Amino acid sequence: MKSVIGLALFLFSGFAFSQGIEVTHAWVAATAPGQQVGGAYMDISSSEDARLVNAESPVAEKVMIHAMAMKKGVMEMRRKKYLEIPAGKKVSLAPGKMHLMLMDIKKPLVVGDVVPIRLDFETKGGKSSVNVDARVTSMTSQMH
Repeated sequence: MKSVIGLALFLFSGFAFSQGIEVTHAWVAATAPGQQVGGAYMDISSSEDARLVNAESPVAEKVMIHAMAMKKGVMEMRRKKYLEIPAGKKVSLAPGKMHLMLMDIKKPLVVGDVVPIRLDFETKGGKSSVNVDARVTSMTSQMH
């Protein structure tokens, strides 16, 4: 019984793996009613050089890769066409840094919900996709 419970927790912990690409700790920040955008965060690693070239989710009209940086004392957000995942390195998508922006979300993202996200990658070996179930949590719970 303990192994079944452990397996269930593992499967719902925001972990996904496909063709050498591993996605862990996936989560999405809860949104307020009427909020049209949301953020998705996770750790991505790959056994070979890869690029995250696209992301999609049924909860949003569009998902974009965004980078944030301070410029002259102002936080700036820029859309990126892709995200490099160097072989053997972990790339973290985190609040205030690189993240996935869920645009034109269809309904509020409520704590406890699960958001499916498909991540499309390119490697020397071709294209692959990883499906991730990201749990919606409050931003403050992730800061601790």
